Amino acid sequence: MSGGVAIAGDPGPRAPIDSINAAKMPSALTLRNQLAAGEISSREVTEHFLRQSEQFTSLGAFTYLSERALEAAALADRRFSRGDIGRLHGMPTAFKDLNEVAGMPTTYGSAAVKHVTAVRDHPMVARLRADGVIFTGKTQVPEFGLSSYSENLIAPPSRNPLNPALSSGGSSGGQAAAVAAGMIPFGPGSDGGGSVRIPAAACGLVGLKPSLGRVPADVQDGYFDSNGAPKFTVSGPIARDATDAALLLDAMTGADRYLPMLQDGPVDALRGLRIGYSTSSPFESVYDISLGSAAREAFDTGLRLLEPRHRLAEARLNYAQDYPETFLTIWTQGLAHLNLVDEKQLGTLATGFRRRAKLRSEATVLTAVARIKQIAADFISQWSAFDVVVTPAMAHTPPEIGYYTSHGAETDYRLQCQYTPYTSMVNVAGCAAITVPVSTSTDGMPMSIQLISPHGDEGKLLILAHQLLTGA
Repeated sequence: MSGGVAIAGDPGPRAPIDSINAAKMPSALTLRNQLAAGEISSREVTEHFLRQSEQFTSLGAFTYLSERALEAAALADRRFSRGDIGRLHGMPTAFKDLNEVAGMPTTYGSAAVKHVTAVRDHPMVARLRADGVIFTGKTQVPEFGLSSYSENLIAPPSRNPLNPALSSGGSSGGQAAAVAAGMIPFGPGSDGGGSVRIPAAACGLVGLKPSLGRVPADVQDGYFDSNGAPKFTVSGPIARDATDAALLLDAMTGADRYLPMLQDGPVDALRGLRIGYSTSSPFESVYDISLGSAAREAFDTGLRLLEPRHRLAEARLNYAQDYPETFLTIWTQGLAHLNLVDEKQLGTLATGFRRRAKLRSEATVLTAVARIKQIAADFISQWSAFDVVVTPAMAHTPPEIGYYTSHGAETDYRLQCQYTPYTSMVNVAGCAAITVPVSTSTDGMPMSIQLISPHGDEGKLLILAHQLLTGA
């Protein structure tokens, strides 16, 4: 491919990334400030992160590395000399291989579609490019972003930097692996059922799913999908701490709102929130949902960390029995309308659910659309008894590579729901949520909790995350 290098061949798991070196990496905010002050050049920073990406190719985080990133960095340096800089001047990052980046191929994680080099940027890409971001490449995703793992038929699986035998999550799995391994300072992700929060939790990072409409690029063509259902997917940051997440969210929204909240005093002032906690899941009506010991310990730890500042109470939640099938209908219906060049090249999960989607009647889909709106309203009504609702992030530690794909579509989906039983409901409700690492399992994997804001208050979630991570 011209202008870049496609990543192919799976070398298999390697040793975990040196956690000491990872801890010494400067924060994204520090890099941004150094770049803005002219203390370092964009070319220097971009060269560093490209070297990191090339060093850790065995993790499978990238599907494509751009050879033009250094040219873009040099141009950013020339602009700096003229006093022309944006909010994220000269900062390297990457995009999921679901988003069009001009000059780079888009695969959607599928061997069944044509891989076309984009001629224009996705609106989210354009937003960040306008703020001065340098794009170093595209990162691994599941086919069409469908799943909570980043494995497909076109490139090696995205592996967890903390244990490469394990999954880095999905669908922003390549982004999370790249951030955790120091290949990019932070990563813009997208979240349609947990796709920012799941990989962030798997890799020990902060993952924020904003409320629908908070990021303008997400709703440029409206708030509803082609069937009339509220959109599930929004853009959100994956970062190593709450401050870096706030910095990236400000760039994604185009306004300096969230970073000042973490710098100007509200962190200590935020006290006395009414926080409800629950391990109930809307998937319990269909699947056995149970917490592993590491997830239970993380949940209990998170509550203990919150308790000194806030008022905690158990949230007795009653979720709709028909949520699993209703969600599945909306989530998979777009598969019926794919423009494929070779249907035989679809993966097992997409094949199984495309078949089901094509058999659904229009009446069934429209009934599901109406029902999902009622379920969303019920979620918000129940959660709104509290300022914030706390759940486990995941139900157990990240599974091994191949854990899902060795099964048929139905079992694959069940296993995903049992690993991620608390994420998709937030997308259906259209509100905001964040996952924050709070403990470590006995085998060394980070474990997180999820904080939900039924009122769509991303600032409050970022402040709570900062309190949890720093004890400030």
